[in-house]
Amino acid sequence: MDKISKAQVKLVRSLQQKKYRDESGLFVAEGEKCVEELRKGFALEYYITENGKAASGKGSSTLSATATEIEQMSGLRAPQGVIGVFRKRDEGHATTDSLVVVLDGVQDPGNLGTIIRTCDWFGVHDIICSQDTADCYNPKVVQATMGALSRVRVHYTDLPQWMEEQSRKGIVPVFGTLLDGKDLYETVESLKPIQSGIIVMGNEGNGISQKVRRLITHPIRIPSYPKGAETSESLNVSIATAVVLAEFRR
Repeated sequence: MDKISKAQVKLVRSLQQKKYRDESGLFVAEGEKCVEELRKGFALEYYITENGKAASGKGSSTLSATATEIEQMSGLRAPQGVIGVFRKRDEGHATTDSLVVVLDGVQDPGNLGTIIRTCDWFGVHDIICSQDTADCYNPKVVQATMGALSRVRVHYTDLPQWMEEQSRKGIVPVFGTLLDGKDLYETVESLKPIQSGIIVMGNEGNGISQKVRRLITHPIRIPSYPKGAETSESLNVSIATAVVLAEFRR
């Protein structure tokens, strides 16, 4: 097993920033469980462990690092002693022959990571993101997915243009969560069974942009309970995604 070099420490540390992730085509994950899950879907460049612990059978890419070096490379308050450096993959093209989640300006890494993990749970394999949505390879996003990123394809595109193309095809319904939308449960019940469709979730503060909103064919909202009660203005976008997907899958 080789000892990690200063240049490699510097490289891994730099992957906390999008600029260097884009330049190198690499991203980082931490914790043995998360790293092992990601190995199922991504090429592993380096498997770095503190003093060679838990490194059995990891191959020639395994590097040993001191506790100090792990702390220098880690983005966590409490480093877990295992760091994986992976190569990004080509996600190909998304298909709309099943449920697809679209994210319009979701900027919080924790929200994006939770949405990816939720999509994995509910069998949604493609997420289409606007260019201003958080980077799915941000270490905070990667950690929040708990390995789900290996099974969910995340695509970044000119969202209004992509939505226009889907609208012209007119193949599947386009659902969007709006405060003035129709009751989620009544809408889904009236359209059963829903085998395919696009579900649009909007920015944490501003919701779905006007350019995308005009292409929604089925505006929906999650009703509060009991009806008419005083509640918070809206749900967190990752929670709302879970509620919507649970109802669609039901």
